Amino acid sequence: MNKDLQLATVGGGCFWCTEAVFQEVKGVEKVISGYAGGTVPGHPTYREICSGLTGHAEVVQITFDANVISYQDILAIFMTTHDPTTLNRQGADRGTQYRSVIFYHNQSQKEIAETVVKEIAVYYNNPIVTQISALPIFYEADATHQDFYKNNPEQGYCSFVIDPKLATLRKLHANKLK
Repeated sequence: MNKDLQLATVGGGCFWCTEAVFQEVKGVEKVISGYAGGTVPGHPTYREICSGLTGHAEVVQITFDANVISYQDILAIFMTTHDPTTLNRQGADRGTQYRSVIFYHNQSQKEIAETVVKEIAVYYNNPIVTQISALPIFYEADATHQDFYKNNPEQGYCSFVIDPKLATLRKLHANKLK
């Protein structure tokens, strides 16, 4: 099969959660945790991001095979495995670095994102606050933030925050899993 690799960049609160979700999705080749959307120039550190002063969001960049899974399906999974109705917050994590955001790579992705958000909105009681923006510079997080769930499944945050998101993924999108 000829691979048609594409990129998707999304932020749904803590990047550890979003990374863990997409690592289980069929057609996803790679997931990299990082940061995007800030106003401070240069490569931000995790500590700087956590301060909330740089304007960056915790995001993941997903490399996927469009012959196996569509960008639309990537976004549907994203929108249903975090709460897109809470502004600058996911669970106990608060601040603009935890905002819900879709960073599109081209006009087609922008249009698909707008459609998916509109279609998904009917399933939520509160308005969706997910931002849709052109991808600025993506900065890869340091190695300690890559494969976090895979490397720390027994850690408390993983058990209490990531495991429920994975349960939702498995319930709603079982046919899209590896």
